[in-house]
Amino acid sequence: MDIILIAAITQDGFIAHNSNEVITWSKDLALFKTQTMGYPVIMGSNTYNSIENELKGREIIVFHRDKKPINILNSLSSDKCFIAGGGKTNAYFAPYLSHIFLTPHPIVFGAGVKLFDGKIKEKNLFLENTVTVNAKENIVQFQYKIIN
Repeated sequence: MDIILIAAITQDGFIAHNSNEVITWSKDLALFKTQTMGYPVIMGSNTYNSIENELKGREIIVFHRDKKPINILNSLSSDKCFIAGGGKTNAYFAPYLSHIFLTPHPIVFGAGVKLFDGKIKEKNLFLENTVTVNAKENIVQFQYKIIN
């Protein structure tokens, strides 16, 4: 199964100002909807609460830290699933990721919720594809395969 971390990210590596932020700065929600439609999406409760109106048509699994990521992944029957944060959830699922889809946005927060909130092992990435999100603003999603 492909296990894909998908995230809008600032130029300084943050996915939100704080854990309770309702995301309004991201320009890739339409792409997020298209890519995740029909697939399971795993996210933490804060992330779920920040984008819940955008999630129709998908199996949403809200991750709680008392659960084991491998048990959740083993329970899925899909050929792919998406991990959609927050930072702690991303870190818990990091050992199982096969791909990372990042959409850098032209903004710097200076502080906030990191893509991975916790220690993870180094990962080598191979750029498989780019997808134009917003041509006018030169926003592009980078699709990486994890090669180690």
